[in-house]
Amino acid sequence: MILLQLAKTMLAGTLGQRSLLGLLSTSSTLSCKQLHAYATESRAVNGGTVGFIGVGAMGHHMAANLLKAGVQLLVYDRSTAALQRLLATPHAAGRARAVNSPRELAETQGVSAVITMLPATDHVREAYQGPEGLLKARGGLIPGLLLDCSTICPTYTQQLGQEVARTQRRADPALDPQHAAAPPAPHFVDAPVSGGVPGAANATLTFMCGGPDEVVEATRPLLALMGSRVLHMGSRHGAGQVAKLCNNLACGIEMAAVSEALALGAAAGLDPTQLSQVFNTSSARCWSSEAYNPCPGVMPGVPASSGYRGGFSAALMLKDLRLALQLAADTGQRAPMGEQASALYGEVVKAVESGAASHQGGIPDFAAIYKLVYKGRDAKEQ
Repeated sequence: MILLQLAKTMLAGTLGQRSLLGLLSTSSTLSCKQLHAYATESRAVNGGTVGFIGVGAMGHHMAANLLKAGVQLLVYDRSTAALQRLLATPHAAGRARAVNSPRELAETQGVSAVITMLPATDHVREAYQGPEGLLKARGGLIPGLLLDCSTICPTYTQQLGQEVARTQRRADPALDPQHAAAPPAPHFVDAPVSGGVPGAANATLTFMCGGPDEVVEATRPLLALMGSRVLHMGSRHGAGQVAKLCNNLACGIEMAAVSEALALGAAAGLDPTQLSQVFNTSSARCWSSEAYNPCPGVMPGVPASSGYRGGFSAALMLKDLRLALQLAADTGQRAPMGEQASALYGEVVKAVESGAASHQGGIPDFAAIYKLVYKGRDAKEQ
């Protein structure tokens, strides 16, 4: 009877049959208490306005996909230009409105969840715990779910999860009538992403989540509007961040290796396009060669084909590698290849910042290591 009532409750809301059947088929060990929490959080996540903080290169596309799906958004970014760009998108009219601070998001009735997509730990700390941060909401926080999709320090993420759990919430009867007098504490999930700007634009991102089982399950319908895969890495806050740093550690090393090998082959007279075909059908096959080739002229639709503009900044890759190295130090794990890759991407950033290498639009995509470190030739130069 309890399960039947829960099913009716969830199907009556916006969650839908597909999410319920998925839950019951893949999470048969959830307790009745967990299922009730899932129903409550799902109803909150999918039934109200979503706050979105950080609409830069990645966040812009993620927020735009939510708008395209019909989600009502309240948006904050320190950049007026970034806000205006989002508000000018085709689906923003009548669905998106800018606010003056994260705290305003947290105090607005009807906001069920807040997503943050910011460049670094300090930005996340300011958005959550700064003077105008989410957790400084007067009278208590209204949204019941806080999702951080940034890539930041796992240690801080763990601390932030604990701080969120201690934060008082304010009743919002429109969203949570069962707890109108005393709403439960807000939930926090770290959900960094992989897929870059193309994945954000095409809603094919992979989310790596850390948080309680039932809360992560409740976020799936919302995350599915921005990505194609939601991976639950563990119930501990910070588990998603650890997964993301390990992924980018491997990706950064891989891109450096592909660039080094392609530049060597080109210097010895090989056509980088043909050499890439060898890689892609042999043991060197990898994402950096097959889907994101760093050599200009090898493949269209990647940063290397447009002057290394857009994509994933070398500065962000350097930031992530340094976070991974800090994690290695904290866990006593050696990371000699990570150390070398970090030094190489440091050369890329330094070359542009010092003026030794010119690049329109600031720090280039991390694939520019092919040009700025290895001095690789374009495919058309062969």
